[in-house]
Amino acid sequence: MPSPIFWLFALIMLFGAAAVVFLPNPVASAMSMVASFVGLAGLFIGLNAYFAGIIQILVYAGAIMVLFIFIIMLLDLNTDKKRAPKMMPLFAGLGIVIAFTIQLIGVISTTPNKEMAALNLPAAAEHYMNTVPVEGKPGETIKVATQISNNLSDNTLPDVHLIGLSLFTEYNLPLQILGVLLLVATVGVVVLSKKQIP
Repeated sequence: MPSPIFWLFALIMLFGAAAVVFLPNPVASAMSMVASFVGLAGLFIGLNAYFAGIIQILVYAGAIMVLFIFIIMLLDLNTDKKRAPKMMPLFAGLGIVIAFTIQLIGVISTTPNKEMAALNLPAAAEHYMNTVPVEGKPGETIKVATQISNNLSDNTLPDVHLIGLSLFTEYNLPLQILGVLLLVATVGVVVLSKKQIP
């Protein structure tokens, strides 16, 4: 990705994220989040992760944000009332930022390849081969090519297969927890949107 295009999408993402926090109108904040998602999708596409970029637009900037705006209008949030700032939410937010920063530093410092290098896709193909036992010869195994290893051998990056493999093997438990959290949030919105009958 050329450097000016990278900085353009990075600035769109950062300014959109800042506007989500600082704009007082909830609908304007939601639309700013759409702009942030578009900038992030541009960065994904610049990294040749086309599937992640397209999903970012279709799912997050499209369906999820429509749901958010629907919820905001359903709750009928009143922006005219100015509340006195409370210290407890401020400290909680600051604690989340510090915890996220510590986690980000830990992930970056433990990354094995710290230097930027060109992707050697054919060399990574062997890592994604399946090891199966040999029939009639106990203890012996052979490596069988998979769709991912074949694509890597052809010097193409199968981002859809790699995302699915990572989600349902290495990150299966966080994925299930996220699904439960989304379900709880949906039930909470339905409960909050019910009008109290006197």
